[in-house]
Amino acid sequence: MRLGAGTFAACCVAIEVLGIAVFLRGFFPAPVRSSAGTEHGAEPPAPEPSAGASSNWTTLPPPLFGKVVIVLIDALRDDFVFGSKGVKFMPYTTYLVEKGASHSFVAEAKPPTVTMPRIKALMTGSLPGFVDVLRNLNSPALLEDSVIRQAKAAGKRIIFYGDETWVKLFPKHFVEYDGTTSFFVSDYTEVDNNVTRHLDKVLKRGDWDMLILHYLGLDHIGHISGPSSPLIGRKLSEMDSVLMKIHTSLLSKEREVALPSLLVLCGDHGMSETGSHGASSMEEVNTPLILISSAFERKPGDVRHPTRVQQTDVAATLAIALGLPIPKDSVGSLLFPVVEGKPMREQLRFLHLNTVQLSKLLQENVPSYEKDPGFEQFKMSERLHGNWIRLYLEEKQSEVLLNLGSKVLRQYLDALKTLSLSLSTQVAQYDMYSMMVGTVVVLEVLTLLLLSVPQALHRKAELEVPLSSPGFSLLFYLVILVLSAIHVIVCTSAESSCYFCGLSWLAAGGVMVLASALLCVIVSVLTNVLVGGKPRRKNPVHPSSRWSELDLLILLGTVGHVLSLGASSFVEEEHQTWYFLVNTLCLALSQETYRNYFLGDDSEPQCGLHVEQGLDGVATAWQGGPGCDVLERGKGHGSPPPSEVLHGSEKWMVLASPWLILACCRLLRSLNQTGVQWAHRPDLGHWLTRGITEARFVYVFVLGILFTGTKDLLKAQVVPADFRIKTVGLWEIHSGLVLLAALLFRPHNLPVLAFSLLIQTLMTKFIWRPLRHDAAEVTVMHYWFGQAFFYFQGNSNNIATVDISAGFVGLDTYVEIPAVFLTAFGTYAGPLLWASHLVHFLSSETHSSSALSHACFCYAMICSIPVSTYIVLVTSLRYHLFIWSVFSPKLLYEGMHLLITAAVCVFFTAMDQTRLTQS
Repeated sequence: MRLGAGTFAACCVAIEVLGIAVFLRGFFPAPVRSSAGTEHGAEPPAPEPSAGASSNWTTLPPPLFGKVVIVLIDALRDDFVFGSKGVKFMPYTTYLVEKGASHSFVAEAKPPTVTMPRIKALMTGSLPGFVDVLRNLNSPALLEDSVIRQAKAAGKRIIFYGDETWVKLFPKHFVEYDGTTSFFVSDYTEVDNNVTRHLDKVLKRGDWDMLILHYLGLDHIGHISGPSSPLIGRKLSEMDSVLMKIHTSLLSKEREVALPSLLVLCGDHGMSETGSHGASSMEEVNTPLILISSAFERKPGDVRHPTRVQQTDVAATLAIALGLPIPKDSVGSLLFPVVEGKPMREQLRFLHLNTVQLSKLLQENVPSYEKDPGFEQFKMSERLHGNWIRLYLEEKQSEVLLNLGSKVLRQYLDALKTLSLSLSTQVAQYDMYSMMVGTVVVLEVLTLLLLSVPQALHRKAELEVPLSSPGFSLLFYLVILVLSAIHVIVCTSAESSCYFCGLSWLAAGGVMVLASALLCVIVSVLTNVLVGGKPRRKNPVHPSSRWSELDLLILLGTVGHVLSLGASSFVEEEHQTWYFLVNTLCLALSQETYRNYFLGDDSEPQCGLHVEQGLDGVATAWQGGPGCDVLERGKGHGSPPPSEVLHGSEKWMVLASPWLILACCRLLRSLNQTGVQWAHRPDLGHWLTRGITEARFVYVFVLGILFTGTKDLLKAQVVPADFRIKTVGLWEIHSGLVLLAALLFRPHNLPVLAFSLLIQTLMTKFIWRPLRHDAAEVTVMHYWFGQAFFYFQGNSNNIATVDISAGFVGLDTYVEIPAVFLTAFGTYAGPLLWASHLVHFLSSETHSSSALSHACFCYAMICSIPVSTYIVLVTSLRYHLFIWSVFSPKLLYEGMHLLITAAVCVFFTAMDQTRLTQS
C-alpha cells in the first residue's frame, strides 16, 4: 500500500497518541484503597486491648469538641502566617500562635499541589493520585470514605461557603451551601465577600455542627501578580479580621454549651515565587495549620514553635475531635497535642484506634505486611496496652502505672509514624501490564518511523507500506494468538486491578490487532532491507554526499536531549538544554554563512532556494541539482553560488543574522527565570509592568482572520493552480494566531512574541533562503526554536508555571471550554506559532509537492523520539525519589506535546498536495 510521507506520519502519531494514553492510564492508576468500601457501612470500632481483664471500651470515644469551624485560605503559605508578613498583616493570628490557646503546625502538602487533590487529602487522609491534577478542572463526586461522609452519617449538620469544588466533591452532604467559581482568577474581591457575607447570621445560629469556609482571593492574587504584590498584605489583613470575628463569636457561645469549639486555620497549598502552584517547591508544599480552642490551655511562658506534620494528618485528627471513625483510606496520624491534655487511658484509646485503622490498610495493600516494622511495632504496642489496662483496673494510681503508660504512649507514636510512612510509600500501585502495552505500541511506531526515513525523505515523499506482503498473514495471526494468550494469562492471574484487563474484548482486541500489524510491518520493512539490498540513500545520484555539520548538530542535539531526560535535574532545568541547543545552532549557522560568503564553499550542488530581485523585492524559487531528493528542481534557473546571489548590505545582513538571533535569545533568557534552581531570582519581567470589552473585540478580529484564512485555503484546494490564494490563507491563519497570543500573553511577555516574529523574519530572509536548507533541516530548526520559546515564556516542566490567568482574558465568568482552550494555547503558544510559521514558510517558498510531506514526517519523528524514550525511562525510574515531583509532571507535558504534534501533523497532511502515483 503506497502512502504519502505526510499521511503516513499523521497515522503514526495518531497511533502513538493511543499508546501514550494507555501508558498514562497504567502509570497514573487510582491510589490504594481499603477493600471495605463506603457502601458497606460503618464497621464496629476496635475494642480497647485487654490482657485477661473483663472490662474494656468497645464504642467510639465521645467527641472532644461541640462545633468545628474550618477556615481554609487557598494558597496560604506558611511564611504568610509564621513569617514577617504574618506579624505585619495578621496580628490577631500571630497573637494566637504565640500566646493564645492554640497548636501550630507546618503541614506538608504532597504534589500535585492543586486545590481538588488537597481537599481530598484533608478530608480523606489519603494521598490522591497525580492524575487528579487533570480532574481538578471538573471535580467528580468523591466516592471515598471521608470526614464529611462520616459526619453526615452521624447526623451532624454541615454548612459550607466558598470554592464550589467542595460542592462537586460532596454533593448532598451540606444542609446549607453557597459555592463560588474557583477558576475565575481575575476576581479576588467578590469571591471572598460572597463567603464573609454569610458569617454574621450563621455565627448567631446554633443549628450546625461543622462550618467550612474556603476563601479564594489570596490564590487569585497570586495568579495575577505573585506573592510580592501589595494586594497580598491587604488580603491577609482581611483574613485576619475574619478569623478574629469567628474566634470571638465561638468564645462568647462556649459558656452556653458543654463542649468547647475548635477553630482550624489551614491552607490547601502554598504558592511559588511566581504566584502559581502545582508542584513540589518548598513555597508550594509548606502550609500553615493552626488549631485554636479554649481546651488547649497554655501556661505562662509556654513557647510553642510550629512543628512539621503531614497534611493527611488532618483527617484523623478531625475524626477524633468529632467522635467519628477515622476514614478507612487515611494514611495520616492523629496530631497528638490535640489530646495530650486528656487522661492517659483516653490518650491511649485514641492512639489505638488510629494504629488499628492504619494496620488494616497496610494488611489490605501490602502482601508482606507482617514483616513491616510498623506492623511489628503496632503489635508490640497493643500487647503493652493490654498489660497497662490490666494494671490500671487493678490499681488506679502508681508510679509503675505512669511509667508503663508513658512507654506505651511512645510505642504507639513510633508505630503511627512508621505505619504512616510505609503506607505513603505504597500510595499507588503501577499497572505494569497497561504500561507495557502502551510502551510497546509507542516503540513500534518509533521504530517504523526510523526505518521509513530513507523512503520518506526521498524526492517522491512516498512509502510502500507492506500490508499485504507474502507470509504476512501467517505472522500476523500468530502474533495475535500469542498476544491473546498473554492477555488471558495476565488478566486471570493479576492480583490487583488492571485497566487494560477491564476493557471489553473488542477494545482490547483492537489494540492487539494494531500492535500485531505494526510488528508485521516492521518485520516486512526489515526483511526488504536485509534481503532486497541496501536502502535507498537520501541522495542516490551522489553516493559520495556526506552529512553536513548542521546535520551532525541536529543528530547529536536530539540524542543529547533524549539522554538528558534520564536525570531529574536535567528535567527540572530542561530549558537550559534548549537554550544551549539554539545558541549552538546560531553559532553553527554563523560558521556556515562565513564559509559560504567568504570561503566560497559551493563545490557541491545543493537543493534550496534561488533568490532573485523582482518587483516585489526578493523573489524565490526552489533550486536543485540532479541529485536533489528533498525539494523538487526549480524551472529555468541555474544554481549560482551564494556569494553571487546577494551583494552589499544584504550579504552583511546575512552574516550578522545568526549573531543578532543569538543576542535575542540571550535577552529572552533573562526575561523569565524558570525551572527550579533560579526561579526565585529577579528577571527582566519584574521590570515590565486589559479590559473585557477590548479583549472581546480582539476575539472577534481573530475569529474573522481565521475564518478568512480558512476560506482562502479551501478555495485553493478547489483551484489548485491559484498558489497565491493558498499562501495568503496560511499567512492570515498565522497572523490570527499571533494576534491571539499577543492578547493572552502577560504584558512583560510581549517581548517574547516580538522577538519570535523578528527571529522568524531573520531566519527566513537571511538564513533559510540564502543558505538553501532543505525541508528536513528547516523543520528541525523550527521545532528547536519552538521548544526554546516554550521556556522563554517562563514555562517549565513544573505545573506551577502554567499561567491559568490566560484562560480568563475577555471573560467575566468561568466558562470551562473557552478557559481550557485559552490556557492551553497561552501555554504552548511558542511551539504552535513556530509550527504555524513552518507550514506558511514551506508553502509560500516552493511549489514542491514533497516539501510539506518531508516536514510532516520529520516533525513527527523529532517529537516521537523523546516521547518514546521518556516513557521507557519513566518506567525504569518509577521508584525514583522524584518520580512524582519531577518525572510525572514532565510526562504530562510530553503527552500534551504529543497531542500538539498530532494536530500539527493533521494540518500538514491537510495542506499536503502530494498525489499518490503508481511506481
